[in-house]
This record gives sequence, C-alpha cells and structure tokens, in this order.
Amino acid sequence: MNCTYYSYNLAFRHPFTISRGTKTHQPTLIVELEYRGLKGYGEAPAISYYHIPVEKMIADLEEKRALIQNFAFTDPQRYWHYLHHLLPGNPFLVCALDIAAWDLYGKLRQRPLYELWKLDPGKGPVTDYTIGIDTIDKMVAKIKERPWPIYKIKLGTPEDLAIMSALRAHTDAVFRVDANAGWTLEEALQKIPVLKELGVEFVEQPLAKDDWEGMKVLYQRSSLPLIADESCVREEDVEKCKGHFHGVNIKLTKCSGLTPARRMIAAARLGGMKVMVGSMNESTIGSAAIAHLLPELDYVDMDGPLLLKEDLATGISFDDGKIHRSAEPGLGITFTGLFTKN
Repeated sequence: MNCTYYSYNLAFRHPFTISRGTKTHQPTLIVELEYRGLKGYGEAPAISYYHIPVEKMIADLEEKRALIQNFAFTDPQRYWHYLHHLLPGNPFLVCALDIAAWDLYGKLRQRPLYELWKLDPGKGPVTDYTIGIDTIDKMVAKIKERPWPIYKIKLGTPEDLAIMSALRAHTDAVFRVDANAGWTLEEALQKIPVLKELGVEFVEQPLAKDDWEGMKVLYQRSSLPLIADESCVREEDVEKCKGHFHGVNIKLTKCSGLTPARRMIAAARLGGMKVMVGSMNESTIGSAAIAHLLPELDYVDMDGPLLLKEDLATGISFDDGKIHRSAEPGLGITFTGLFTKN
C-alpha cells in the first residue's frame, strides 16, 4: 500500500463551545491508503483534551510509515490489530487508518460497508443537531436557523435550567443534554428532574469521567437515562459502565476506529445498554463511517458536516435529521480536498 495524508483546520459555522472551552476551527487529519489502483480514506479530528494534536499524528505516521505501508493487506480487522500494536499511544491515527482500510476493502470487494456487514440500510436513527453553549439569545437563534427534530444541547453552566426553559419556549423538538462532565452529583440530582419536565430524552456524561461512585448513586436515582461519553473511551470501558450508565456513546476517533467500535456495540448490547455513536466534528469522511453503523444504533450524533463551514467530501446528505448515504462501494464518499499531498 501507499499512504498519503492531508491536514486541515476546518472552520465552524459558529464558535463551538462546551463546558471545557470554545473553538472556531476543527483540526483534522485525512489519510489515504492506495492499493491495486484503489484509494481508501479515513479521518481523525484532533481534540485538545485528549492531547493528540494533528502534529503528533503526522509525526507518528512519518516515523512508522514504512511499516504502515508494507503490511500485506487482506482485511481491515487484521490490519487494525497490526496498527493497534504498532501505534499503541495514538488511537486517533489508528482510527484514521482503520477507516481508510475499511473504505479500501469495500472498494476491493465492490460493496458498501453496510452490505459487507449484512446490515439493513433502511434502518437506523435520525441524527441530532448540536447547539453549543452561548448566550441564551444566540442559542435560540441557532435553533431558529436550523429547525430540527432532535437537538443536543451542550450544558455545564450556572444558567443551565434558564437556557433549557428558554429553548423549550421556541420548539417542541426532542432535547438531549450533554454536560460534558460539567456537573457535580448534587447539581445533577437537582437539575435532572427539571430537565425531565422540559422534555429531555437523556443526559450525556453528567459527572467527571472518573467519578464512578457518584455515577453509581446518580444511576440509581436519576429519572432520565444516562449515557457515558468521556467515561467510555476504550473497549474495556463498556463493562465498567454497566450499573453506572444506561447507555454508551462510542466515538470512533477515541476508540481507534470502526473495528473496535463494532465490538463495543456488541458488548454494550450484551450488557443491556443502549448504543449511541457520536461526532467529534468530523467532515463527511468520518461521518460517512458513522453512517454505515446506523442500523446497529439506538441514537446517533453525526452532525459534523452541518456544524462546519467547510467539508472535504461528498457522499452523505441530511433531510430533517434523516441520513442518506451513497450506495457506492466502501464508505461511498468522494474526496474533494485539494490541499497539497504529503
């Protein structure tokens, strides 16, 4: 195989704020694997609090490039196991390469991924649309700008309940709340009953990622389902979430790709938990990878292409929350990025 990469700093339509801070751009790495005249693409956005910037992904790729390229490619699962041991400290880069390998494999087999996985393309949830933390007036304006059936509302401020009351006055859409680990147990116990009255469907990551004792109490007392995000990063975290959360939000970049994500979905099902796959503000490339998992999910958050001003591919579209993906082989995307190759 030949491995090429591209780096981007994609602008958001609006400044994107969660409980940890604000950003105006999303750095991301795109990898391209070429084999037998076909090209597969994968993506890994960089998230600052996981301390794997694009620069580290590039440095690790350059250092191990010969080994990445010289693998005797037969199927993506074998390749993931190889990469997992080759790059143990960089799950983000492994994710990008794993997605590219699946895209390539689908093209070699001339079938879309959902068909290779024997999934029904007609099944799957609609995606929510994320409203980042802002002034109440600006958050209301974002809802009016994009009417949508389900909104994910970022919280973690002293004004959380005022925000939710104000938003509810402007829409009867389903609300989901993501606190991004921004609450204490006491705050969660006080806010969740009010949020339920305001029509919230579930709460994502209410407490700090390692507050397992607090989550055990909240799990027993919460009137709303609780979904793990920061507490569920790797495969082994799924088992830890049992008895603390009602479901898990799997992020491809954090868990290192489609290959482990599919095993995490199976493990969550065995544990009686709901399954969500979430966005890390991927372009259409990373979002298309999520789209092929839709038949296996209860919830999905794959609004990255809607939040970004710029995109890097075509192949998926959105219609009032419903996702339409191409039936072309692999991911079904066409890479349109025009930046210089490396």
